[in-house]
Amino acid sequence: MESVTEGTWESLPVQLNAFILETVHDLGFTHMTPVQSATIPLFMNNKDVVAEAITGSGKTLAFVIPLLEILVKREEKLKKKQVGAIIITPTRELAIQIDGVLKHFTKHFPQFSQILWIGGSNPIDDVEKFKEHGGNIIIATPGRLEDMFRRRGDGLDLSACVKTLDVLVLDEADRLLDMGFEASLNTILGYLPKQRRTGLFSATQTQEVENLVRAGLRNPVRITVKEKGVSASNTQKTPARLQNYYMTCRADQKFNQLVTFLRQHKQEKHLIFFSTCASVEYFGKALEAFVKNTRIMCIHGKMKHKRNKIFSEFRQLKSGILVCTDVMARGIDIPEVNWVLQFDPPSSASAFVHRCGRTARIGNFGSALVFLLPMEESYVSFLSINQKCPLQEMKLLKEPVDVLPKLKAMAMTDRAVFERGMRAFVSTVQAYAKHECNLIFRIKDLDFAGLARGFALLKLPKMPELKGKFFPEFKPENIDIDMISYKDKNREVQRQKMLIDKQKAEKHHSEGRKPFVKNKAWSKQKTKKERKKKSALKRRREEECDKDDDSDLDELLKDTRLLKKLKRGKISEEDFEKQVMSGHRLEQLAV
Repeated sequence: MESVTEGTWESLPVQLNAFILETVHDLGFTHMTPVQSATIPLFMNNKDVVAEAITGSGKTLAFVIPLLEILVKREEKLKKKQVGAIIITPTRELAIQIDGVLKHFTKHFPQFSQILWIGGSNPIDDVEKFKEHGGNIIIATPGRLEDMFRRRGDGLDLSACVKTLDVLVLDEADRLLDMGFEASLNTILGYLPKQRRTGLFSATQTQEVENLVRAGLRNPVRITVKEKGVSASNTQKTPARLQNYYMTCRADQKFNQLVTFLRQHKQEKHLIFFSTCASVEYFGKALEAFVKNTRIMCIHGKMKHKRNKIFSEFRQLKSGILVCTDVMARGIDIPEVNWVLQFDPPSSASAFVHRCGRTARIGNFGSALVFLLPMEESYVSFLSINQKCPLQEMKLLKEPVDVLPKLKAMAMTDRAVFERGMRAFVSTVQAYAKHECNLIFRIKDLDFAGLARGFALLKLPKMPELKGKFFPEFKPENIDIDMISYKDKNREVQRQKMLIDKQKAEKHHSEGRKPFVKNKAWSKQKTKKERKKKSALKRRREEECDKDDDSDLDELLKDTRLLKKLKRGKISEEDFEKQVMSGHRLEQLAV
């Protein structure tokens, strides 16, 4: 276990390339963080490293710099399609971020080509790009990288290209395994040469990470970095300059408090975490209506092609709001985030720490606030003990705006808003039922009526968790839900068409008639008739064959019984022959 301290880049025991040193200073990093100070010399001296450091501690430069130094000092220069380094990350946002950091350095080294392989893009395009431009340094998510190894049919033999590999980096290794990439990682490791340098970087060390260390690293040096001034007995996992708060409020107050808070902090940059994709969609759109003159963006795991663009745009903003799920909780470095707001507590205590770590990064100040229901207040003590993460109480904001009637009115005039609200409510309840800390987050104690009011629902949805329960505190709106139309004219036209079809089907059902089915084209009908004829003919042939088989079997059984009678002396040989022959003649006559 290495003892680590801060220091200047010039004080490193190994000399950095002049271009690398210049780029580090251009990026504004005058001093090394402890994880950089400990990791870089070891990595450059051909040691495998396992680095555990809190989120926001500067792990990216801790592997980017030695990776480049190792490639620069190679005796044999890399050819276009020879891979010298691979960086594997759990999410495409983190991969994009690392790719951006690396580009600041590789612009001084035109001999190196780098390539980004992540989901959300066409894999064939990735193959063609590699074949045309090469990829000495690959930054990838595990699923896409595994896919590339298997694309020999597309003219890419990646297993041959990685024989020159010098460096492998596994970033956010605990998250890689949390997300179920263990099988993909094992497959990838099977393709890579054993003679390589490997760096494994993680915010927490789990048994799964330890298993990966044993499988993929050779006699590694282990580095554990704590915050400056933190004692050995204290394992605080959040940055020292982070101010952590909690607010206790009823379920029907949370959104009003959130909107009031955002209106009071308009010129700042915020991340707002929700537990589900549906909640991000619903409340993200709602915030656009209630927090004016502020850029509001949404991002969640079900967005396939938009995520990369949204993430890149938000990183460039000086102020704004990013409404997101835990897809943004790990390893993501967004500059100048002032507040991390957790509307829903995450499913695990470790995820809480990682969410908070999106602010107060690399020595900067930042704040975080989590909204808790009165029944959840013991979560504060749990975090203090379990994660060494103390929280201060923030009082309810005075004179909060009440936007719920306006949100309800939006649902009455636009079916899209109504449906988003219903989906968000259902998904939130289901997520709550699966919470890791179910002794505190008890679904049976949840105030469903208050939660429904907080979501500005017009009525309660039908779902198993509400079945057989009565909620007098919730008053549904006296409105025919079918009369709510979409503001989007195309969607409304489709909906009206479906309603007419539904009414026709119900009418025919009530009259005892089969529902009307529109006639198909004559050519299609003819084809269908021919298929029916062929299948009927085939069935008849099969039945005839079955009959023949059955008659043969009957004859065999009769002959067997006669033979048994002959052996027992019940009939003579003459009688046996007569009966056998008569049976066969009958069969021939039948044929």
